[in-house]
Amino acid sequence: MTAAARPEADLGPVPEGFDRHTVEQFLYREARLADEGDYDAWEALWTDDALYWVPIGGEGGDPQRQMSVIYDNRNRISTRLKQLRTGKRYAQAPPSNLRRMLSNIEFLCGRNNPDGDVDLEVGANFLAIESRPRGARLWGGRITYRLRRQGNDLRLAYKKVVLVDNDQPLPTLGFVI
Repeated sequence: MTAAARPEADLGPVPEGFDRHTVEQFLYREARLADEGDYDAWEALWTDDALYWVPIGGEGGDPQRQMSVIYDNRNRISTRLKQLRTGKRYAQAPPSNLRRMLSNIEFLCGRNNPDGDVDLEVGANFLAIESRPRGARLWGGRITYRLRRQGNDLRLAYKKVVLVDNDQPLPTLGFVI
């Protein structure tokens, strides 16, 4: 069973010990690193068992049985970033200028993780502005994050980006959303 489709039995109350300010700063840093194309630092935020999912057609069901814009495990995240680092991806030549805003950050629940600990599930709304030579595009939606403590640091174990218009034909998504 995938981390995206774990049963509700894995859900629990919001775990103790996650400081709101620290969590928010982590999410803001993750967004900034993606916007600025600092892929080495962005990649370092992820856990080894991470999942990155952008579903099509609503909230998404089972990503292993339905089409997705992105459904990457940790290895595929690394491959995607290697491609972006080359500077030779047609969809990102020249690279987009990006800025995103996060709002309505909520601590949702705890989720059991494979280590036997509890990840913090966080929800947030976002609006990303992508500027390209032929114009600008707005990307908006809802992100669900699962954050895990590793030592004194937070890491990203899961990121699901539900675009508000994911039931419509989407232009090429050639950047990290």
